[in-house]
Amino acid sequence: MTSQNLYADALAAEELEPRTLLRIASERLSTVRYVFVVAIEDGIANVTQRSALEYSDAVLLGWPDMDAPDVRDAEAPNEVADFLVELEKRIDVFRAAERENDVETMADTLIRISEYVARVRKAYQPKFLLPTYAEIRRYVQQQWEEEMQEPAESGEGA
Repeated sequence: MTSQNLYADALAAEELEPRTLLRIASERLSTVRYVFVVAIEDGIANVTQRSALEYSDAVLLGWPDMDAPDVRDAEAPNEVADFLVELEKRIDVFRAAERENDVETMADTLIRISEYVARVRKAYQPKFLLPTYAEIRRYVQQQWEEEMQEPAESGEGA
């Protein structure tokens, strides 16, 4: 499917049933997130991988029902359709990285996918607050450094 076809289909779906793109975005991110978890479960996730996962979790956390009081129809459905097209392009990159077992590219792409899903969510739920990826990355980096120091500290006292 071409980007133009996807864009037209997304707009048509939104016209037919408002807020459809909100549901689609969450489903796409949930699926990609699951594939990523499976890809990294056998090893020790590095800071980038953990941060990507935490960011996708933050975007999905408390995902609203379609009829929630703080959810409204998108003011600019064409912009949301653009976000969905870009999201699907990133999913193609993610799939290629998965085939190559390139977990680093998968992590980077999961971050980009999460960013587009956050934009879709913001279009329907404008008061939705989300920490930035940079904030999450700093927090995860701090946790990582603390975890890396724990074995050394516990070994010194033995």
